[in-house]
Amino acid sequence: MNILITGVAGFIGSHLAKKLIAKNMTVIGIDNLNDYYDVSLKERRLEMIGTQNFKFYQQDIADYEQLHDTFKQERPTVVINLAAQAGVRYSLTNPHTYIDANVKGFMNVLECCRHNQIEHLIYASSSSVYGANTKQPFNVHDSVNHPLSIYAATKKANELMAHTYSSLYQLPTTGLRFFTVYGPWGRPDMALFKFTQAIINEEKIDVYNYGKMMRDFTFVDDIVESISKLVNKPASINKDWDGAKPDPATSFAPYKIYNIGNSKPVNLMEFIEAIERKLGKQAIKNYMALQPGDVPETYANVDDLYRDIDFKPQVSVDEGVGQFIDWYVNYYK
Repeated sequence: MNILITGVAGFIGSHLAKKLIAKNMTVIGIDNLNDYYDVSLKERRLEMIGTQNFKFYQQDIADYEQLHDTFKQERPTVVINLAAQAGVRYSLTNPHTYIDANVKGFMNVLECCRHNQIEHLIYASSSSVYGANTKQPFNVHDSVNHPLSIYAATKKANELMAHTYSSLYQLPTTGLRFFTVYGPWGRPDMALFKFTQAIINEEKIDVYNYGKMMRDFTFVDDIVESISKLVNKPASINKDWDGAKPDPATSFAPYKIYNIGNSKPVNLMEFIEAIERKLGKQAIKNYMALQPGDVPETYANVDDLYRDIDFKPQVSVDEGVGQFIDWYVNYYK
């Protein structure tokens, strides 16, 4: 099976490529290696993947002609779209970047899938789509029409665009709402990376909403295990779908949405304490108000995921934080 992964030099993409190659699949990787954060970290991730059963193209999914040429040449059977401009706070000051990568780029991926007989498109959505929803845990069968950031709006747009292609062209699409992914090789703009770096250097960490935040932290190994199990489970038609009572997570078309989260929210202060325990150092905390675009709490209902692939994320925060810090200390010496 040939699997094309966009965003392959990213945090989740690199872990996923390594996982699928270990399952004897061939991976075609695409990444533009942009400078949103340290490019050398992305290059090291590519080295970590290796060269066996892996072919890499440095290109931007926003360039349709180049992307379509790669599809025609490599003829993948499954596409996993992880390429995106990430980050809620960055979207407040750089909104156009999100439209280019997350909307225009995803449109190009859909068109390439349509014209190249792709059997299954899996794509990254985000827990951010739940926006102003307060009903807990967040459930894929609830509507998500009140995003709080342009990042969240682009991810909701991806789900709507995917449904259109599932409906018009019978393209099986599976959207994955990731919940605060963390672990080794993680992104420098994410809390765990920034907190670890600051505590080691005895610098202040910014603690938003005065620490009154809950996050459904999900270890990267649990994310990629879930994706790998979904590769061979293309979305199917829900024969009981009713337009009078529309279920947002399924459709009359081959379309499905899943949450992928640990389903065990952790208080932000407990998360910081786990880092402090592992490092043996206290954080210097700078308490701040809730930032625009942020939500105070995330909590994933993963019943559908467990039912369909007999797996739910399970790595504890203490174990996951420990693995990240071991990697960080070794990587940065």
